[in-house]
Amino acid sequence: MSNLNSIVERVTQRIIERSKVGRARYLDLMKREGDAHGNRSFLGCSNLAHGFAGAESDQATIAFTKAANLGIVTAYNDMLSAHQPYGRYPEAMKLYAREVGATAQVAGGVPAMCDGVTQGYTGMELSLFSRDAIAQATAIALSHAMFDGMALLGICDKIVPGLVMGALRFGHLPAVFVPSGPMPSGIANKEKQKVRQLYAEGKASREELLKSEMGSYHSPGTCTFYGTANSNQMMMELMGLHIPGSAFVPPNTPLRSALTRAAVHRLAAITKKGDDYRPMAQVVDEKALVNAAVGLLATGGSTNHAMHLPAMARAAGVTIDWQDLDELSGVVPLIAHVYPNGAADVNHFHAAGGMGFVVSQLLGAGLIHGDVLTVSEQGMAAYAQESVLDSDALVWRDTPSASGDDTILRPVAAPFSPDGGMRLVQGNIGRATFKTSAVDPARWTIEAQARVFDSQDGVQAAFKAGELDRDVVVVVRFQGPRANGMPELHKLTPPLGVLQDKGFKVALVTDGRMSGASGKVPAAIHVTPEALGGGALALLRDGDVVRLCANKGSLEVLTDLTGREPASPPPAGEGMGRELYNLYRLNADGAERGASPVLAAAEL
Repeated sequence: MSNLNSIVERVTQRIIERSKVGRARYLDLMKREGDAHGNRSFLGCSNLAHGFAGAESDQATIAFTKAANLGIVTAYNDMLSAHQPYGRYPEAMKLYAREVGATAQVAGGVPAMCDGVTQGYTGMELSLFSRDAIAQATAIALSHAMFDGMALLGICDKIVPGLVMGALRFGHLPAVFVPSGPMPSGIANKEKQKVRQLYAEGKASREELLKSEMGSYHSPGTCTFYGTANSNQMMMELMGLHIPGSAFVPPNTPLRSALTRAAVHRLAAITKKGDDYRPMAQVVDEKALVNAAVGLLATGGSTNHAMHLPAMARAAGVTIDWQDLDELSGVVPLIAHVYPNGAADVNHFHAAGGMGFVVSQLLGAGLIHGDVLTVSEQGMAAYAQESVLDSDALVWRDTPSASGDDTILRPVAAPFSPDGGMRLVQGNIGRATFKTSAVDPARWTIEAQARVFDSQDGVQAAFKAGELDRDVVVVVRFQGPRANGMPELHKLTPPLGVLQDKGFKVALVTDGRMSGASGKVPAAIHVTPEALGGGALALLRDGDVVRLCANKGSLEVLTDLTGREPASPPPAGEGMGRELYNLYRLNADGAERGASPVLAAAEL
């Protein structure tokens, strides 16, 4: 690409060079897998008959024709609002497949947690590890070798990364992600945040809080703030794994149905049995992953992807680290303001121009690679368009060159910030991620005495007792993947926000997670090495002076720690199934590598 930004090009080339051995090994494996398992005719007759015995009217097509058989891997359950629409998808997708002479079967289901339900409770300690369980479940679903393509049904936080990781083990097959879309807008996100803080201060009742939350989370569809779930959808577009314009079309609408139909038709066409073979292993390469990183930065997406992106890359034989993200952040402007970075939700973002406008701007400015393979035959240029229905026909049209609302979306030439807002901070405490796009620049630097906790419950108790009413760096340690599975510490946002609103300088330093829903308090998160197993966080004590500075990229304790013994971690939790994941906890690697026990054990 002739106009590619020099820093984007430099980072991409560094990733390619760094990944040369791992990527070659991965592609060689995919070639061998395709040669050995790329056609179900290698199965014995008894094996094959087992595989389509339940296919009813599709039996003969699967058995005796060369038609593509598509494997549906679904994360359906009807507790997750985002995944509730998927209940109806398989039967419709089978009909769509027959329209082009193909067949489709549900290959298997994968678990699908809702972080919003488990947030702040012990079940949240299974959340990050559910990603690796999803990767394994995806592999189990596809291990029957009955399929010519993968239709992947997933939306939310760990589910899409887990599906990507698992599906990449079958990268000799093409893959299309099929989303379901966001729920309608509810109460304003700023109003929701206000009620949460009032409740934290004891100024709102539980009934008032519940009424507010029900006004926000109210119907089928993805939650409308720009957290990890919606960041996933953005990234699938930038990685070329969606039908263009699919990310933010509402569920249960004619346009959504038309996009699902197009996804099935296109998946059939890009199998080996179609006329345009596009295996997932070739689509998800170094350039596609850089495009996803740039999209994440340009839109102010979830910090969870500081772990998920390296993990997904690693599954494709590619190595990405936080220095790569930091350097990209320095040249990628922030062109979207969606809650928690702004007041608008993803429906407002979509109406203002959405992904089509974002991709058009990034392509035009040379910030993403246009010369990539995607599931669309038009390549990345197709994602600079928007999908619409014209007399019941699905068509794509150019996105308007101007934003529909410049309080939500802006051109690269006039961004909200020249910086993408996800910076690496490092020093004698370790390396961490700081999401600057959600924080007032006046708060990017703080130096204060630390108050050290081993749980978020301890923070809550100290806040209620008034012990944190001062300038303070709140340190919450033993929250990393090896300690307890690395739960999100979302319940800390309201009390820390209250302290900040009182005029105190407040920051959070933790080896846990805060996610894309974190908000306005400066935070150094995902600190690695984590406290358990040698991280400097285990040496910190109350009163140590800590300095966090996003401007200089520093994370330091200014107190001399010489001679200190590390604090003892709390015992690993039991109950809520956590003990079943001790094997994951013991084998997890660092956050910067993706915090993946599965990939660590597989040495990929």
